[in-house]
Amino acid sequence: MLKVSFFFFLRCGFRNLNQREKKTSKGRGRERKMGWIGETMDSIRSLQIRQVLNQAVSLGMIVTSALIIWKGLMCITGSESPVVVVLSGSMEPGFKRGDILFLHMSKDPIRAGEIVVFNVDGREIPIVHRVIKVHERQDTGEVDVLTKGDNNFGDDRLLYAHGQLWLQKHHIMGRAVGFLPYVGWVTIIMTEKPIIKYVLIGALGLLVITSKE
Repeated sequence: MLKVSFFFFLRCGFRNLNQREKKTSKGRGRERKMGWIGETMDSIRSLQIRQVLNQAVSLGMIVTSALIIWKGLMCITGSESPVVVVLSGSMEPGFKRGDILFLHMSKDPIRAGEIVVFNVDGREIPIVHRVIKVHERQDTGEVDVLTKGDNNFGDDRLLYAHGQLWLQKHHIMGRAVGFLPYVGWVTIIMTEKPIIKYVLIGALGLLVITSKE
């Protein structure tokens, strides 16, 4: 009877040891598995951060390149704004709202009949109108101009600053030398509805940052 009890005790002891070893092995396996998952997640996070940084640098390079191209166009054309958008119908039927004009500013004196883009003191938005008359100053020899919209009844003196009768050279941004129809509507829509502009800019930025290529 004692022998049977002793062997039964040994068998139970070995069985408990085996069960403990199995549990320990399972625990170690789980720890190894969790450690591998953690390392994998850390690697993914590190890779994602690097990708975001790389795409952010790419976005910065795109913006910088656009600015360099714009500055280059300014130097080539001699105009502070080489490309402008027609914002009103005052030059119809020749130019319609939404058309894009390409400008060039040469040293040749401006003549009647030319289409120019000019700034007016007190107004932020430039105006695209035709020169209808030129006036040469007797004291300096400089040429001043009077403008008018093709679709307007009168000249632009009501648009000029108070008491100003002529546009001087520093008011002129450039001569119109070419145009693209309707392309500028994107700019008009974004100007009139700023929320669309912010959404488009955000979407483009997100697209560049999240792009894998």
